[in-house]
Amino acid sequence: MKSVCRSCQIIVSNPRSLLGTRVSCPSCQYQFYLAEAWHEAHSFVIYDLETTGLDPERDEFIQIAAMRFTAGCLRPEETFERFAKPRRSISSFIESYTGVGNRHVANAARPEEVLVEFSNWAGDCTLIAHNGLRFDSKFLAATCRRHGLPGRQIEGIDSIHMSKMLFGKVRGTGHSLNHLVSRLRIDSRNIRRHDARGDVEILGLAVAGMWQKLELDHAFNGVQRHPTWVPA
Repeated sequence: MKSVCRSCQIIVSNPRSLLGTRVSCPSCQYQFYLAEAWHEAHSFVIYDLETTGLDPERDEFIQIAAMRFTAGCLRPEETFERFAKPRRSISSFIESYTGVGNRHVANAARPEEVLVEFSNWAGDCTLIAHNGLRFDSKFLAATCRRHGLPGRQIEGIDSIHMSKMLFGKVRGTGHSLNHLVSRLRIDSRNIRRHDARGDVEILGLAVAGMWQKLELDHAFNGVQRHPTWVPA
C-alpha cells in the first residue's frame, strides 16, 4: 500500500501487513504509523456501557458514562453520565456485577432517549471504547435500529487495537482493561470497577497512557477505526 510521508511529502510504499505499525520514511527518516487514511480531527469521546446482558439484539444498556479527550489530554470536567431504564428488570447477577440495580434506573429515561442525548453531547467526535468493535458499538447501533431512530455514522476506535499496537499480538498476551491497569500501573484502588463511571475513568487513564507511550499524534493516526452508529 502507498502512503504519504507527512514530513517530506514523498510517497512511501509498504506492505499492508504493516498497518498500525511504526515505519520510517526512506527519504527523511521521519517515523509515523502506517494507516489507510489520514485524519485531521482530534476530538474524541471515551465511553463505556453497562447492559442487561451480552446480546445487543435482546438486551439494553442501563448505564453510560463518557469523558472527552482532546489534543492529547483527558477532560474530566467534560463528562456525560446517565442511567437508562430497560424494558425488563435488571437481574440480581447484573446488579451484583455492575452495581446498577432497578432502584437506580426507576426514574431514568429509556435507553433510546438517553442515546439521543448522548449523541447530541458527543457531536462529531470519534468514539473510543474498550472492546467497542465487538460490544459497545453494537449496542449503540442496535438501540437505533430497534427503536427506528434515524442514524448517523461516526468513527469509532477500539482501545484494544491500541493495546495490541503497544504490547503486541502474541497469543496469550491479554488486552483486557485489567491487563492495562497492571501494565500501565494505573491506581484503581478507589475506583469502582464494572460501573460505567469507574470504568470510563480507568479507560481514560489507559488511553492517555497508551497514547503517550505510542507517541501518537493528536488525531490518533495509525490506530484502526470502525464505523459507529448513533441517532442523527
